[in-house]
Order: sequence, then C-alpha cells, then structure tokens
Amino acid sequence: MREIIQNIKYPGFILKCDEELILDSGKSLDKFEIAYQTYGKLNVDKSNAILVCHALTGDQFPAEKNPITKKIGWWDLMIGPGKTIDTEKYFVICSNVLGGCVGTTGPNEISPKTNKIYGIDFPTITIQDMVKVQKILIDELKIKKLLSVIGGSMGSMQVLQWAASYPESLRSIVSIAGALKHSAQNIAFDEAGRQSIMLDPNWRKGNYLSENTKPENGLSVARMIAHITYLSDAAFQKKFGRNLQEKKDLSFGFDIDFQVESYLRYQGKSFVDRFDANSYLYMTRAMDYFDVSEQVIKNKKSIISNKIRFLVVSFTSDWLFPTKESRGIVSLLNSIGSLVSSAEVESDRGHDSFLLDEPQLFKITTGFLKGIKS
Repeated sequence: MREIIQNIKYPGFILKCDEELILDSGKSLDKFEIAYQTYGKLNVDKSNAILVCHALTGDQFPAEKNPITKKIGWWDLMIGPGKTIDTEKYFVICSNVLGGCVGTTGPNEISPKTNKIYGIDFPTITIQDMVKVQKILIDELKIKKLLSVIGGSMGSMQVLQWAASYPESLRSIVSIAGALKHSAQNIAFDEAGRQSIMLDPNWRKGNYLSENTKPENGLSVARMIAHITYLSDAAFQKKFGRNLQEKKDLSFGFDIDFQVESYLRYQGKSFVDRFDANSYLYMTRAMDYFDVSEQVIKNKKSIISNKIRFLVVSFTSDWLFPTKESRGIVSLLNSIGSLVSSAEVESDRGHDSFLLDEPQLFKITTGFLKGIKS
C-alpha cells in the first residue's frame, strides 16, 4: 500500500510505502518513506514535470527558503518563477534520497522490525537504489514521462542512472559536474572522511543517536575535507589568500591564524548541526560504488528509441569532477548514437560552480530545456 501525506516534521510531502524494497546488495527494507517537495503546477497531460536530484549534502528543498535551516534553498538561483527551471512553466519535484537524513528512510530513522533507530544496521545502498525509490514516487504521482531529470555532482550520478534504468520514462537529461563513475581519488577523499567519523569516540559503532551523543568532531573534519575539494585553488586564493583572522601577527600555536582556517572550521561546525553522520557514511559509499557505463551500453537501444536528449555540463576549474569526466560521458553517449550536447563553462570557483551564480550555466540550460517538447 502507498499513501501520500503531509510531512509534519519536514514541511512538504511524504510517500509512505508499505511494501518490500529489494536493494542492490540483496538486502531489503520492509517499509520505507520518501520525503519530497514540489514547486509549480502539473499541467493537464502531466508533460511538464522535471525531477531535480540533489548532491551529497543537499535535501528536498532546492528553492525558496528552507523550512529547516531557514536559509535560501541550495538551487534557488536555478529554480523559481522566470528562472532557468521556471516554475511558471514546469512542475518541479525534488526528493530526499534514500539513506538521507531529511525525512526519507535512512540510518537515522526507526526500523519497523526493531522499533529502534537503524544506525549502522541500515543496509548499504547504491545510487541505483536511490533512483529506484524516485521512480516509485514518480509512478505514484502518475507521471508517465518526465520532461527532464536534472542534477549536479551526486545529483548527476542519479540523472545518469535514470537514463540507464528508466529511459522510457524521460525525455531529457541534464548532467552537471558529474562522471560515469567515481575516480580513485574521489574514493580516497570519501574514505578519509568516513574514517574521521568512525574514529570519533562518540560514533559509538554507529549507535550514537540511541546513546544520545554525536560524533561532532569526526563529522566536522569530514566536511572540512570534502569542502576543500569543492573549491578551486584560485577560489581559495581570491577569497582568503594568506590573510590572518582578526589579528596582525602569527600566534605561533595551533589556534586559528588564517581566515581560511576559520572558514573551514565554520563549515564543519555548521554541517554538524544539520546532517547525520551515518547518512554521510552511506551516501559517500553509494557514490564510491557508482559506475553506470555498462548499464548505459546494455540499455542503448531503449535510450536511442526513446530519443532522450542529453546535456552534459562541466566547469573549467572543477578538479573533483573535471571536464575529462564529462567528456567520458559524452564519448560513451556518442558511441551508442544518442542525442547529446555538451558545454564547458568558464569558472574559477571549482566544483561548487554548479550551485553558484554562473550566468553561462543558466543560459545553456534554459536554452536546452526550451528545445524539449513538453
């Protein structure tokens, strides 16, 4: 049985699914919930729906004010009336991913089997599992074909998985700052972050919530490590250089001397207040396992027959998901004869460029979406 209800804890909606969900690992969830938000109106023939997929630390609130953090949504620059993803034209859907910590079933939720918090007993998940749950949501909304599926970073992984798994259910794909698979370097950064969490004494073997504690130091360091990869050297230099933090001289100690140190510590501390440590473990692992190349080749006939149009965008200064990774996506799509356009956006702000005010990105995406028949 499936039922859509108002989400009281996290304003928006929840799809409650009283059914078994078989995961890639072979394990399953007896019941699960999908937290989501929508913007705009669905037209009569349900042909104007766009699914937006969030990145690692995102949530289901990409636009307007986030009801939890009270900050502007992570993609408010892209989504809204008159913007690139125009909510006066399109019906926009965004769900918190499986394994997340903002209402969708994840390690910080209660297990129906034990009536206790899942913690580390939550089964390992993949990007394909996340997309499988999104497809259940789209089916429940009775949308047969999405106008587009759009996402950056981990969102791009979901986008590409949609094309591989459900090509009959979409008209177009916008992959931004993504890759066909996680590189060894990215897996290494993820592992460093996970180890910082698991080596925190307050992690308690994943049982910190039931023991009323939190691995704040470990999660903070994990966020600091990751955040370094989101910016470019030029962005760090332009924003901070070697400027001292509210002082004239070096302390010759290990307190904060430089502005960049203060910035990273702030990023770590603020992240601890809004994100679950176990979710971070599960979601980074899902990214590490991601490799969609063979699935795309296997389903090439369906991708071609459904005439899916692809837009692949990268940024010149992104060293986490560099342009060569996007070229790999384009090369694979060209090899199977798909309809693909690509663009490299000039930016000195690194991987986070896809979340920032980048007019060229907006212009390219706006034009692409206008060319898709609703």
